[in-house]
Amino acid sequence: MKTGSETQEKLGAHEVAAWLRRHPNFLKQFPDLALSLVVPRDEGSAASLASYQLEVLRDKNRELSRRLQELFFNAQENERLAVRTHQLALVLMRQTSAADTLRAMAATLAEEFNGDMVRLVMLKPVEGLDNAEWLQVIAEGDEALTPFRDGLADGEPLCGRLQPEKNAVLYGARSEQVMSSALLPLPGVGLVAVGSHDANRFYPGMGTLFLRMMGESLVTALKRYDD
Repeated sequence: MKTGSETQEKLGAHEVAAWLRRHPNFLKQFPDLALSLVVPRDEGSAASLASYQLEVLRDKNRELSRRLQELFFNAQENERLAVRTHQLALVLMRQTSAADTLRAMAATLAEEFNGDMVRLVMLKPVEGLDNAEWLQVIAEGDEALTPFRDGLADGEPLCGRLQPEKNAVLYGARSEQVMSSALLPLPGVGLVAVGSHDANRFYPGMGTLFLRMMGESLVTALKRYDD
């Protein structure tokens, strides 16, 4: 005659795993079992469940620490940009002419925002500015502005490697030296571009909030000199 243990259906690994998932506190009742369980590792020999769990927690802590450091760095960088943007607005508002306002904009972008090449394109002539390397005056209907039509219509900033025709207009003979740019179209006013020799300095997807704020500051400052 078969005993109950003999007739009882044997549990498979999946049933055991499913049962343990439904009873996650089971090992608290049997701590010796938790210490004796062996868990395979991706590399090297097997480890006890306790040491395996400890290693998992350490990995999670390392990842959390990395993310916190990244957030801290981003917060610091955003704070620096906020301060620089505020200072730029104050500098622009202190100027007494459109020419001085544009000079201040170009100088600040070059000195404070790590720009290798700063370029401003104005749609109308600006009195008092002649032979400035960083300035061009291109009439709004000029075909040279065709690559920028969409941007001049919606004012959407661009970051990254610009199309060759855009680079040629902005940087002229030095266009091949520019590996990435931050481009700020100012509808009805012109274009502001900051070029870099570093292909990773400006990239698609980077935040453009501060670019917008700088553009708004420049447009507001220039409106004081509208005829």
